[in-house]
This record gives sequence, structure tokens and C-alpha cells, in this order.
Amino acid sequence: MILKKLFFVAATGASCMMFSQSAHKEKLMNFIDSLSVHHKVMGSFAFSEKDQPAFLKVTGFSDASKQQKANINTQYRIGSISKTFTAVLVMKAVEEKKLALDTKLSGFYPDIENADKITIENLLQHRSGIHNLTDEDEYLTYYTKPHTEESLASIIKKYKSDFSPGTQYEYSNSNYILLGFILEKVYQKSYAELIRKKIAGPLKLKLTQVGGKIDPSKNQALSYQYVNRNYQLSPETDMSIPVGAGNLISTPTELLKFIIALENGKLVSKSSLNQMKNFKDSYGYGIAQVPFENYSGYGHNGGIDQFRSILYYFPELKTGISFITNQSDYDNNDISIKMMQTVVGKDFKMPNFKEISVAEEILKKYEGLYKAEGFPLDIKIFSEEGKLMGQATGQGAFPLEAVSENEFKFETAGIRMKFNAEKGTLDFSQGANNFTFKKQ
Repeated sequence: MILKKLFFVAATGASCMMFSQSAHKEKLMNFIDSLSVHHKVMGSFAFSEKDQPAFLKVTGFSDASKQQKANINTQYRIGSISKTFTAVLVMKAVEEKKLALDTKLSGFYPDIENADKITIENLLQHRSGIHNLTDEDEYLTYYTKPHTEESLASIIKKYKSDFSPGTQYEYSNSNYILLGFILEKVYQKSYAELIRKKIAGPLKLKLTQVGGKIDPSKNQALSYQYVNRNYQLSPETDMSIPVGAGNLISTPTELLKFIIALENGKLVSKSSLNQMKNFKDSYGYGIAQVPFENYSGYGHNGGIDQFRSILYYFPELKTGISFITNQSDYDNNDISIKMMQTVVGKDFKMPNFKEISVAEEILKKYEGLYKAEGFPLDIKIFSEEGKLMGQATGQGAFPLEAVSENEFKFETAGIRMKFNAEKGTLDFSQGANNFTFKKQ
């Protein structure tokens, strides 16, 4: 399914060592190889320096069942990075006087609550109040099935508005689904054709397009979870659903070409790009602010099914980084940081992947359904083939890696869980959020 929330790079300092740039790149290669060997990550990784390609590494399979290895031309679903493309198309439409930032949603979807108050700019900045359809449990009942504009609009309009338009920020895929359809209406062309004619064609991006059913025979990657020493194939979101919110496929190298072209005025005017950088609550028009040490960049990340992606650009450094994974059991934010540390010539610490084994009888003590006051979801804990698993209400199961006999982590989402079997409690942390769950 489409990733619900956005997450950003936040880097800490690292000691500088007198390595050559080639030595730093070699260490980054070794880091990615280590992730791959330990089944932490499969995917494609790239960065540019002075707006020129400077690093490329591909690891893992595009089709694990056939042991088909990915390569530099393998296409991956990019999820919400598609929103940056949609925002560029919107700014092109503004430049061509087909839309204005203050155009009201009521001219296209009058039945959506507050449509007469919601502007195109509100949609771009996630300040519309339109509820995020992927936040609802029912999304899991239909996300793999084809949908029409009418069916998606009817789903979106049935939810009550979360807040008055323009008053706050709340990330919502619904905003960009609607923007994709609005672009189709004002141009009288499909979203796929607009991407092809206005972005991919002019930039000669031959591997960037609207995705469909994944076809490994065309060098398109499937996505996986690595569970119990096996790659488990993820269900596929039907690409008729995300539209402008997340329906593109691409490669990291082509994504870098895209964002470099955007920064250098080859897609929209400098004035339009400056408007896109009108950040409120750290989000502009299809781009977010991205900090790294003393530098400020911009870009987006994405998640759809088991694909995870990032695309960030730092104007002061004239550097872009991008990667797309089709299996990840590791903190992708940490990968972003290590890539940026490589760019600026700083050393980083290699992770230790020594596995800790916890006896089955101990894992059984942690099993059960846990609830916490103030947390919207329950968490089911169970063991499967000697591995502890977690599953939040309405979501897929995820593996928990032992840190100690009673502490576990799910690195991909930055989740830590510490169990107290005697009290029947679970201390849960994710970022700045901390909750104590009680076994029911």
C-alpha cells in the first residue's frame, strides 16, 4: 500500500578522516554489500556531484523466485516521489494559464467537503483538510483492485474533513490523487501522457513512466519482505489508485536527472521553483525540506508495497542522492545519512549484524494482543518459525529482530519494543513517540 507518512533525513556529525574520495565511495559500496549479504536491503543506489553522476550501486534481485538479478536499468515503483512530478506538472499548468494556485477545488469536485474553500495550493501543500484515504482500514480491502476516477472520488468525498482548509498541515495521499485527475481534466490528456510529453520526453528519461502490473520480463522489480530466511512476495497496489500520489516507476539515476533539471530551470521557471519551495511546516509544493548537518536540501521520499525510495537535492553542494529498495529491513534514513557523509568526505561506522537468538519458550511468553491508551492501533505479537513477529491493526505482519532477550527492533520503521513478560507490558518507541502497551 502507499506509505502513509513522510520521513526526513536528519544527520548527526561524524569525525572527518583523511580518506580519498574513492576510498569513501568504496566504503559505501562495502556498506551496501554488507546490507545485501545480511538480507537487510535489495535495491539501487546513486548520487551525483556537481550535477554529474558520481556513484551507482545495484544489489539484490528484481525477481527473487527466478534469481533474476537487478541491474542499472531495472525499474522500481517510486511511491510518493511521484508527488514531486505531479507538482511540477501543476506548476507547468500554472505557467500555461490552465490553472492558478488559487483555483478552487469546487470547479472540479464540488461534492467534496469544503471544496469551495480548498485551493490548488492547499492540495499541493497538504493543507486541504481532505482525509487521507490510505489511513483507513478499508483501504486494505481494495488497494489491489482496479479503480476509476469516479470510484476514488466517491471514497474521498465520503470522509469528513480533518480540519479547516489552510489552517494546518496533514499529509494526505488524497490531495495528490485529486491533483492527478485535475491535470487530466485541464489538459484533456491522461496523466501518463503528461508525464511522457512534459517531463520524461524532454529530459530523455526512458525508464520513467506510469507503472502498471509489474512485469519482471521487462526488467521491472517485484517487492519483498525477507521473513524466515525467505523472500516473501508483496501484494501489488493497483496503479489505477495512487495516480498523481504514487503511480510512477523509475530508477535512481533518472530521478537524479529529474531533480537536477528541476533545480536548473529546465522543467519550470526559477520563479515557479521558488514557489514550490514555499515551505510551510517543512513542506512546499510536492517537496519537503531536508536537513543535513549545516546544509538545507529538498526532495521527497516514497513507499508503496515493499518499495522504499528517496530523492534529495542539496543546492549548496550541487549534490543529489537517490535510492530505491524493493526489500528493506533496515533504517533507510541511516542509508541516506551515510550517502551524504560519503559525499562530504566524512567517515561513518559500519553496522554490526551479529544476530541474537532467543529461545522459542521465551518468545511464547511475549505473544498476545497489546493495547495502549492514546495509540490508535492494537499490536498483535506472535512467533513464527523461531522469529518474533508484530502486526498492527489492519496492516501486514513485520519481523522483529532481537537486540537482547527481551528487546526487539523493526529497523525499517525505526521501531523498538521492550517486553516485560511478568507484568505483561510492552514498551514501544518510534522516534519521539513512546507508549506502554498492556497485554489483553
